[in-house]
Amino acid sequence: MAFTFFFRDIHTLEQLAENFLPFINGLAKVKIWDAGCAMGQEPYTFAIVLAEKMGYFAFKKIFIDASDIDENNTFCKIITESKYPYNELERIPKELFEKYFVKSDTANDYQLIDNIRNRLKFHKHNLLSFNKLDSGYHLIICKNVLLHFHPEERIEVLKMYHSALVPGGFLTTEQTQKIPAELNNYFLQVSTNANIFKKLEIK
Repeated sequence: MAFTFFFRDIHTLEQLAENFLPFINGLAKVKIWDAGCAMGQEPYTFAIVLAEKMGYFAFKKIFIDASDIDENNTFCKIITESKYPYNELERIPKELFEKYFVKSDTANDYQLIDNIRNRLKFHKHNLLSFNKLDSGYHLIICKNVLLHFHPEERIEVLKMYHSALVPGGFLTTEQTQKIPAELNNYFLQVSTNANIFKKLEIK
């Protein structure tokens, strides 16, 4: 489940930011959970998107929890060091690459600048425990995982996400995954061409 790359599905992440930023306007601290983060390319990409749109000081209120089952115990080191070989960064627009990456002390590797990497913390976590990583999230990103689960498991994971979000919090999933009919009263889709949802209060 570790296949991903920087700036993958950037259209959705850009739309997500546009919908999400008005929601967090005025907050002193913003919590985001990227579930199924693999080696960090997705949460770091979204962090760059937010940094570009929010500016240096406003971006400081962003805190991203990135989690994965990480069965081989390799993701934590990669994400914490945030060093990646240049051939994995070639999709990044040149101006953003030059702004957010610096040459590392490892041959052919580049490292994210501190302003980005300090916003993200890795956690080893199994979604199929159906236990939330934490509470009070303003956004949950889960774009590379649900397709691997059975339908019943997806429902339980989405219920867990619902309980982890603040009222009106956002959720985005991969394009192949719709909200199951059983959970139609849990989330409202807010974009017509991307899987971006807002939490509904269950009545």
